[in-house]
Amino acid sequence: MSAHVILNREEIARILDRLASQIYERHGSCATLQLVGIQRRGVDIARRLAALLARRIGRELPLGTLDINLYRDDWTSLAGKPQLGQSRIPAPVDAADILLVDDVLFTGRTVRAALEALLDYGRPRSVELLVLVDRGHRELPIEATYAGRNVATRRDERIDVLLEERDGLDEVRLSRTDAATHA
Repeated sequence: MSAHVILNREEIARILDRLASQIYERHGSCATLQLVGIQRRGVDIARRLAALLARRIGRELPLGTLDINLYRDDWTSLAGKPQLGQSRIPAPVDAADILLVDDVLFTGRTVRAALEALLDYGRPRSVELLVLVDRGHRELPIEATYAGRNVATRRDERIDVLLEERDGLDEVRLSRTDAATHA
């Protein structure tokens, strides 16, 4: 499998700063906004966005984490048992504006599961979606409100988001199998 870097540390930082500006522009003081990161790397991205927004608005925003493993539509076909993480929603969801945060938007199935999981906590006034990378190939009618970068990919390619908090570096890679590279 061959891979090449499509976003480096500086580009990721610039994208997150731009996305924070767009959120601030849309939500102003962010009075009813809550950030909810989808486990795992969506949580890391949400934390970074929360810090950037806190500098703009002068206060911290509610920041939650959402584990969607029990809501996946493919869990019965997964080898073994799904690895369960922890969800933590620190403020009431009812009548809140929720910003779901994830690293990559692909088929839309992760977001569908996240919406289902979120609704177990209440009925938000609105739900927006922010992703670092939108790679297309939707199987469900789901669209990101905020996308850091749109990357045209083939279905047999993959996008890997590496973040300092989990991986020791900030990088987004596009990987191709050898068959895809020589096709």
